[in-house]
Amino acid sequence: MSDYYEKTPYVGRITFLGAVTDREDKLASDEREQVAVTFSGIEGESHGGLTRPACSRVAILHPRDTEIRNVRQISILSEEELARIARAMEIERLDPAWIGTSIVVEGIPDLTFLPTGSRLQAGDGTTLVVEMVNHPCALAGRSVEDFAPGFGPRFKPAAEDLRGITAWVEREGRLAIGDELRLFVPAQRAWRPEGA
Repeated sequence: MSDYYEKTPYVGRITFLGAVTDREDKLASDEREQVAVTFSGIEGESHGGLTRPACSRVAILHPRDTEIRNVRQISILSEEELARIARAMEIERLDPAWIGTSIVVEGIPDLTFLPTGSRLQAGDGTTLVVEMVNHPCALAGRSVEDFAPGFGPRFKPAAEDLRGITAWVEREGRLAIGDELRLFVPAQRAWRPEGA
């Protein structure tokens, strides 16, 4: 047994796969039945690549457009959290494609707050590493507005603490609708500065 990761009882089933093929054109993702996953991310995904230009998310660390490691290759959301967002928006269904989602899984509770460094691993060994929470933004709200006029401004407040996570690829492979992703979490206690 590894001292570094703990195998949890949680297994998520993939209910959606998508790729944003041209983010200059639109944020929405094109739905896929299966995807090839490489060290650069999902094949054909415009958020892919081993590196990316620094943006406002890391402005406290790096000047804009500085080349940095791309740990935001993949956007993963929870089927259950998407349903909660839709209820808060008072919309029948929030299509994950509208907000540029790469993967939706069902069956992993509190997905948005998985610890950084957690692993989601498919049966063939394809492994994704959780980077951090993916905070809701106005850009996603504008994309929602394109598909559901009048609901776009509701997205950001409704998605607070429910927007899912970003991830990067640790081991290459393929993913398909219906595949299972087992959750492994780092074997460590929560950070307590000054022993608090």
